[in-house]
Amino acid sequence: MRLFHRGPRVPVLRFSGPIGMATPLRPGLTGSAVAGALRKAFTMSKTPAVAIALNSPGGSPVQSSLIFKLIRQHAGEQNKKVYVFCEDVAASGGYYLAVAGDEIYADTSSIIGSIGVISASFGFDKAIARLGIDRRVYTAGANKGALDMFQPERADDVERLKALQRDVHDVFIGIVKDRRAGKLSGPDTELFSGGFWSAPKALEYGLIDGISDLRSKMREIYGEKVQLLNVPLARSGLLGRLRRLPSMAHVAPPDGLGGDIAAAPGLAIAEDLVSAIEARALWSRYGL
Repeated sequence: MRLFHRGPRVPVLRFSGPIGMATPLRPGLTGSAVAGALRKAFTMSKTPAVAIALNSPGGSPVQSSLIFKLIRQHAGEQNKKVYVFCEDVAASGGYYLAVAGDEIYADTSSIIGSIGVISASFGFDKAIARLGIDRRVYTAGANKGALDMFQPERADDVERLKALQRDVHDVFIGIVKDRRAGKLSGPDTELFSGGFWSAPKALEYGLIDGISDLRSKMREIYGEKVQLLNVPLARSGLLGRLRRLPSMAHVAPPDGLGGDIAAAPGLAIAEDLVSAIEARALWSRYGL
């Protein structure tokens, strides 16, 4: 006789933030950062499902691909269905992660899409010329200094970059077409233009499977007694570094390195702040 009846247990992963970069208060989404949590999520319950709550404006195409592959590998090995729930935004690399799901859901106001590739920089060659500054670059290899922001832009460099972007874009398009086969209904010129849409339009285009939230959909599928089990990701970023500072303070630098090691935490914090600015720029593209 069973004294207690526990409902189905569905592991929930939360992927939040830019992909491939760490911000001061949030870990970056990378293959190595999510690997342990993914392994745990796919093996901790007998329920044939894993849910992913996703909120990302994109980032590194390589890390997007690595995480995508990890999700699909675990899903295949454990024979489990993956449900993805998009929150504020699942765009660019964020949508790349979304299509790792067998079913994709979003809130009515979620932003979905941006299936494209972007590179952005600045040109300072005219500014330094006005200041009387010479840019001196010495390379072995004609293209080693390509796209240097302190030198005039060269047409060959731009075409080389665009060719690389086309290659990455083609891979992205192929993944979306494969994972959403038979569901896509919008024209390719629109779907893969880099545009993004609210969830109702994304549903019309076949980019998602419905308008819903994680708790409601899991209850609909597995009943009112379903248990949603949060699986935390590995911590990194500024907070993780600050936790390690006391132990670092007792480590003497090797001979010849002087204060380099002592300065490392400060440098790491500076890198975090730069990443935070880059992350803020990614979010702002979608009005967030």
